[in-house]
Amino acid sequence: MKFKILKSIYDIGLETWRKLESPDFPFNDFEFFAALEDSGSIGKESGWHPVYLACSDETKGDVIVGILYSFVKQHSYGEYIFDWQWANFFQAHGIPYYPKLLTAVPFTPATGPRILVNSQCTDESAVRSLLIKAALQIATNSEMSSYHALFIEESEAPSFEAEGLAVRHSIQYHWHNRGYKDFQEFLNSLVGKRRRDIVRERSRANSHGLTIECLTGASLKPQHGAVMEALYQTTTDKKNAIAYLQTGFFERIFTRMADRIVLVLASKDGVPVAGALNFRKGKKLYGRYWGSFHSYQDLHFELCYYQTIDYAIQHGIEVFEAGAQGEHKIQRGFLPSLTWSAHKVFDRRFALPIEAFIKEEKAAIAAELRAMTGPYKVTGN
Repeated sequence: MKFKILKSIYDIGLETWRKLESPDFPFNDFEFFAALEDSGSIGKESGWHPVYLACSDETKGDVIVGILYSFVKQHSYGEYIFDWQWANFFQAHGIPYYPKLLTAVPFTPATGPRILVNSQCTDESAVRSLLIKAALQIATNSEMSSYHALFIEESEAPSFEAEGLAVRHSIQYHWHNRGYKDFQEFLNSLVGKRRRDIVRERSRANSHGLTIECLTGASLKPQHGAVMEALYQTTTDKKNAIAYLQTGFFERIFTRMADRIVLVLASKDGVPVAGALNFRKGKKLYGRYWGSFHSYQDLHFELCYYQTIDYAIQHGIEVFEAGAQGEHKIQRGFLPSLTWSAHKVFDRRFALPIEAFIKEEKAAIAAELRAMTGPYKVTGN
């Protein structure tokens, strides 16, 4: 097997890429990466320069059997696994931290496969090893400071560790379907205070005279993409945040990925006022973007959590990941879950203290998880 470097997802092509996609992770889908490229959200001046590493099998006519998507990064924005302190550590010693090589879905803190392997491949471990080695080779040959792979699957961690990367832990909060028949049964599984709080929040959110609906598939129209783009831009402006996703991204995904989108939309007299954008694939649901043109008490919780949990129950979704951080999610039915990332700093003067930090951080996170109490009733002995 051998690898080659490609600069665009279009160099790989839809037919080849489709054979590598995950059955329950929409952010690896061809349409998602194509929308990022086509809208200019990655590439150009974004500081995210695509490097698609493709592994091909000469014995099968050089067919691509694996992909490791990576980016040459000139900054650490839009990653959600924070290494700003590492960059400052380098800078304090007069050594540049950027560029670095990064494997991640841009602007998307969701766990999923980072090494895409054709399901017909007979030696997945060899493909993984070759691609990780290739990424390390590219980073060192280009005199980059480091290589990082973010929100990898737990099953991928040993492959990265085998190539000398240190695995780092973080915490997110995920909702798990325990076979609930409806939202009320979910409520009944919570301790009394948490159950009452949710009922109170839902009552307030539904007292504003708004119409709330969950739209997906054929119910979605191109204009919904324009609404979501306006909501996204309004929210980033309010927070003085960076709008990572450029004009045209939402229109493209609403056109190309409608079957994988669940939009929870609130309207007043037929005019959209707020929305929460989720992606669905297989038995998983991912909350990604929220926006509101006006302020309505507790509407955020209703659209981003409760309506989406209700949808998940009705449609047999097993796991709902509601995005980065947010310990406040625990009281609303979400449980702390580990996430994994892998890191390799090439200069040993910096690598040793960073690896020591990762080890200490993992111990602290383990202690934090042990100390957390969930919102659910304790059953059994």
